[in-house]
Amino acid sequence: MAAETLVSLLAGEPCRFSAWVAMPEPLVAEASARAGFDCVTLDMQHGLHDPASVMRCIGAVALAGKPAVVRIPVGDFAMASRALDMGAAAVIAPMINSVADAHAFARAMKYPPIGERSWGPVRAMQLAGATDPVAYLRGANGQTLAFAMIETREAMALVDEILAVQGIDGIFVGPSDLSIALANGGSVDPLRADNVEAIGAILAAVKAAGKFAATYAITGAQARGYAALGFDLVAIGSDGGYLRAGASAMLAEAGAQ
Repeated sequence: MAAETLVSLLAGEPCRFSAWVAMPEPLVAEASARAGFDCVTLDMQHGLHDPASVMRCIGAVALAGKPAVVRIPVGDFAMASRALDMGAAAVIAPMINSVADAHAFARAMKYPPIGERSWGPVRAMQLAGATDPVAYLRGANGQTLAFAMIETREAMALVDEILAVQGIDGIFVGPSDLSIALANGGSVDPLRADNVEAIGAILAAVKAAGKFAATYAITGAQARGYAALGFDLVAIGSDGGYLRAGASAMLAEAGAQ
């Protein structure tokens, strides 16, 4: 069971950092959780995860005492509900480009009266050590976080309206896709000046709405910059990158050519 909920982690200081795991292997997720990250994000959109691997990896992350986050495929709001039933502390939904998208996501994430999440959190209750269904139901909406991804011009234009949707707990900025959108497909560069300015504007809107702000950083230095801006949660790199960085460091130390 996670020693602390993701909600309580993000409500405090400082910025929290998430691992990013694309490999559908529980041992990788557990190792990432034990490496010092505050939580672990399992990527179904561009990673190799399927529902079975997500279920197993959430348990592995919980074994390490950390919360798990799941990024679902585009538009797969049924998977958002399943991820919560499997014990995920939060779900990231990519390409939320309209208020209708935000409402559909929120309905899948929250029990009535906010949403339409169907009852069935057997695994979630096991991992949380919960034995009282009524108590779980009473607290679930406030303890499971819905992050809508903002990564297009359309979404940027509607960020205030998306944030106003009941059941949307925060925004996850997708820096790479946002940079592609702002360049009309001309380049992908999260650190391009116009993209940095847009990210700052989105962050300001999230803070004004009193909700959580999250994003993704390719490097630790970039993550430090996002933390300094005021983001509550920053995912760093990916499991493949962790493996390459560790191997490269050891080979360099060994004097390999």
